[in-house]
Amino acid sequence: MDIYTLNLTGLLALCGALFVAQRTPNTKSPKPTKNTNKANSQWSFLVVYALVMGADWLQGPFLYSLYHDEHNISSSLISALFTTGFVSGGVSGTFIGSLADRHGRKFACLVFCLAYSLSCLLTISPSAAALPSIPLLLLFLGRVLGGLSTSLLFTVFESWMVTDARARGLSDGDLSSTFGLMSTLNSVVAILSGVGSEWLVSTTGTKKAPFVGSTVLLVIAFGIIYTQWTENYGQSGGTSPAKKTTTGVTNKLWTTLSNPKVLSLGLASTMFEGSMYLFVFFWVPALKAVVSADTETDKGLPYGVIFAAFMAATLASSLAFTTITRKQVLGYASLLLAILGTSAACFFLLVRPKTEQTTFWLFCLFEAAVGMYFPCMGYLKGRLIDDGVRAQVYGFLRIPLNVFVVVSLLFTGDGDAGTVFLVCGTLLLASCGALWVANVQEAS
Repeated sequence: MDIYTLNLTGLLALCGALFVAQRTPNTKSPKPTKNTNKANSQWSFLVVYALVMGADWLQGPFLYSLYHDEHNISSSLISALFTTGFVSGGVSGTFIGSLADRHGRKFACLVFCLAYSLSCLLTISPSAAALPSIPLLLLFLGRVLGGLSTSLLFTVFESWMVTDARARGLSDGDLSSTFGLMSTLNSVVAILSGVGSEWLVSTTGTKKAPFVGSTVLLVIAFGIIYTQWTENYGQSGGTSPAKKTTTGVTNKLWTTLSNPKVLSLGLASTMFEGSMYLFVFFWVPALKAVVSADTETDKGLPYGVIFAAFMAATLASSLAFTTITRKQVLGYASLLLAILGTSAACFFLLVRPKTEQTTFWLFCLFEAAVGMYFPCMGYLKGRLIDDGVRAQVYGFLRIPLNVFVVVSLLFTGDGDAGTVFLVCGTLLLASCGALWVANVQEAS
């Protein structure tokens, strides 16, 4: 058993221990309450969430290699395609939330399934060698739809869920548990998707197979959303009796966005999620550079096993998040500060060359921070942002994130990972200061 398989085994054992610890019964099992029954009614959301995240994870790891190996596209053109996706995500963030609030979050989720399915199908269009111009345009259109879909994925689904939970009368504790379960589900789905995508590629002999699999998952999600979900709107949409004038909604939107607490959360999300995207681009070259500097011969890194280990670290931390919040070990804002501070420390320690295993475990520690970040940030935004403009605010908060990633990629390219990690650590530390100054802990 090689060292990375051993590491993965240990992390999975930790996940199992945390899962068993959460299921250990107390003296008496509480009787079902109305809120428990209402929470159980969210099963359709969790099933859909697992399907759409599975569709994202299934094809994501093979996007670059599909472009390079099967479409025979140059590295510079691949970079342009990726940048197109982030620019599309930034631009769509200016109007996605408003349209979702006006026309319905359920409707926007259905649009996501259609747009992402079309993006996957366009991505596996005929290679540029067969038809030089038309397929290239289709690939760029696929990236535009991919960026649009990403904005929808991280905006409308959470907006629908939080508003639906409020309508059902779920408590803040129920909402926190849902966010924790979403993070756990995402980690499990990521591990299964990684294994599943490898199996699809090895069975079919083409890297187009995971994209077809993603489309199937999205079709299933579309059917569940269409038949099981109810619609909810922002203050500017639908036939809601709380419907307001456009001016009133705009004023409320900018009032929310100008709230120092919301601004500090927006800064934190930009810095953390931007650093996460950059980490995705740079962890492979950073780890390879350390391996090459070691005395041992580089026999090739088992990227699939390493990726699974990262996801296992994320799963372990999402399970720990549920325990920490349930036992009220830390408030949500204090936990977010700890997450950002730990992430900054990881990046600072990664600036100078380390041993292979030290680098690996620092990466795992950052992935553990990711596992706690999303449910913690989701809960805090759920408390601070009004349901009437929720999707719009979420959409606007993703604009600086996409700008940050695009600018970073343009300036770094294939540059030194250590410099990128240093910048990420510094910006994460600055976001900690912004949260502290804004006194966000009042929101928790």
